[in-house]
Amino acid sequence: MAPRNLLYMRSNFLFGSRCWMIRFSAEVLFKSVSFRLFSMKCDNADSEPLESAELLNNLLTMGVDVDMAKKRQPGVFNRRGTNEQNLKTFLLSKGASKEVIASIISRYPRAMTRTPESLSYRWDLWRRIVTSDLEIVAILERSPESFFRSSNNLNLEKNIEFLYSVGLTHKCLCRLLTSAPRTFSNSLELNKQMVEFLREVCLSLGHNDPTGFVRKIIFKNPFILIQSTKRVKTNIEFLQSAFNLNNEQLLVLIHGPGAKILDLSNDCMRRNYTNIKERLFSLGCTTEEIRKFVLSCPDVIFLGEKKFSDKIDCLIEEKISISQIIENPRILDSSISTLKSRIKELVNAGYNLSTSNISLLSWSQKRYNAKLKKLNTGQNVVLGN
Repeated sequence: MAPRNLLYMRSNFLFGSRCWMIRFSAEVLFKSVSFRLFSMKCDNADSEPLESAELLNNLLTMGVDVDMAKKRQPGVFNRRGTNEQNLKTFLLSKGASKEVIASIISRYPRAMTRTPESLSYRWDLWRRIVTSDLEIVAILERSPESFFRSSNNLNLEKNIEFLYSVGLTHKCLCRLLTSAPRTFSNSLELNKQMVEFLREVCLSLGHNDPTGFVRKIIFKNPFILIQSTKRVKTNIEFLQSAFNLNNEQLLVLIHGPGAKILDLSNDCMRRNYTNIKERLFSLGCTTEEIRKFVLSCPDVIFLGEKKFSDKIDCLIEEKISISQIIENPRILDSSISTLKSRIKELVNAGYNLSTSNISLLSWSQKRYNAKLKKLNTGQNVVLGN
């Protein structure tokens, strides 16, 4: 019995020792693995701030507003490689000042991710439209996104070639580039769809010059190519039904004064037109007067309910009749502050707005100033006599 117990104790001790040794080995193994993983994290954590520190130092030296840049596009600061120094060298070679370069990076830090080769290629493509480097610099200063938003230079090249091929002039492409640069970031297929749609609209309305029709609409509304054909189609149908237009009248409207409103959202167009009707009805206008008012100046449909009402109230408070406003809808293009200041100046100059022409409320500043000076001179002569 004793030997058996001793044998049992020995095997138990060996088995337990073996388990203990296995457990100990596993713990050593896992500890060493954990330690290596931790070490790798520490190494990465140490290396990333060094790269960020170098980037931040470069940007601060260049005069970049780093806080603004981080708020605009924080992801750029997590990239391993940026080309801020190459970007600076490239733009300096094109005539940009250090201040302009700092402003561009502050507002659109993604510009730092473009390679010198990509920048040069894209710049050359822009020069097919813009006549000088300094003009491009001026555009970048106003809107850096227009140049740096996309890095797909091949798509840009194809769009330029296509837009020239459909009859758009150099002047028209330049307008697109400065006003609606997203046109050139569109896929070529999307631009083709809109141009083809506008051609079909032209032919369906009985016009035999689709190229001229497309050119006029795009020139008057450079934003139309970045909208969907569905939106534009719905707006055209709404205008025809709302104003009871025949094909000839609709054609004159949409490639004339109505071209600018074709890219409005469908809901916005309907809502704003309804607000205009309701307000003018409340002031005693007839359906025909409202129709004439909107068709003579479709831009009023851009005005939301409050802005439209506030402008109407501002004019009526100054003894300008609603019939005068209906006859001169362009005065609503001016801001409320401009309307108020001009009304005050004209009244002080002895101009009777109730009985005189009110179109000067919407004149250019230069033309208006010349008229005001003439009025003041005439009043001074009268007072002198």
